[in-house]
Amino acid sequence: MPTTARTVLFHEIGGPEVLRVEDTAFPDPAPGQVALRVEALGLNRAEALFRAGTYYYQPSLPASRLGYEAAGLVTAVGEGVTELAVGDPVLTGPGIEMSSQGVYAEQIVLPATAVLRRPATVDAVTGAAAWLTYTTAYGALLETAGLRPGDRVLITGASSGVGTAAIQVARRIGAIPLATTRTEAKRQRLLALG
Repeated sequence: MPTTARTVLFHEIGGPEVLRVEDTAFPDPAPGQVALRVEALGLNRAEALFRAGTYYYQPSLPASRLGYEAAGLVTAVGEGVTELAVGDPVLTGPGIEMSSQGVYAEQIVLPATAVLRRPATVDAVTGAAAWLTYTTAYGALLETAGLRPGDRVLITGASSGVGTAAIQVARRIGAIPLATTRTEAKRQRLLALG
């Protein structure tokens, strides 16, 4: 296995200009961890807020990592990891701390609990973009608001990633999504989503 990996880091709060690509140590996975070769990343508002110092928790400086969502292949497993194997296509998700476990790198090591097997029908790009939008929509609509079959739900900014996920989540449980958007092209796309 490689001993270093190109990783996106930042050493100060700011805009995209503070991001640096640096070689960082790439350790073997410890017990309960897996090593991944990253094939695709999901870019989210959360990461921009984190880098700017306006997220709900602060980055650990002087060198902070970035990113929640990635998809790739397992390259090594630590002792005790039985649900994943070398070569498995996987995706990462929430439940990690960005400063130390951010996924913006060509190789990463994460707790096995933060990694799921990616179905063969889901490509890396789709897998890397699935977690945050759908968990945000699901949590807000079902767990917080208690949305039920037959309920109507107004989804503002419906053409955004979370908005389109919210339409799909609402439809999946039998609720009726009512969507708002700003342009005719977006309106047609939303109508096609239901």
